[in-house]
Amino acid sequence: MEKEKSMQPEKHPLLPRSEKEKQAMINRLKRVEGQIRGLQKMVEDDRYCLDILVQLSAVQAALKKVGLGLMERHTKMCVSHAIKNGDGDEYIEELMRVIQQISK
Repeated sequence: MEKEKSMQPEKHPLLPRSEKEKQAMINRLKRVEGQIRGLQKMVEDDRYCLDILVQLSAVQAALKKVGLGLMERHTKMCVSHAIKNGDGDEYIEELMRVIQQISK
């Protein structure tokens, strides 16, 4: 699968993300990074298993929120534009492959 990805041309957003969008995403990812460090410390400190699992669930939810935001933007911008220009099938298939991958 990695070879397949490297053979595809690199794509960029149809409309570059605004500085506000980038900063919001970076801030969310930094919070996740902090949560991950917190999880590592919990393991090092031999914390109660269920406390670690609850924190792990919070990290997964935060990452899911970032992903859903990206998917929403991609659908509203890139997929919508491709449909209007008659290239929708390719973008829809690409989006569906990613949705299937993240739904596993």
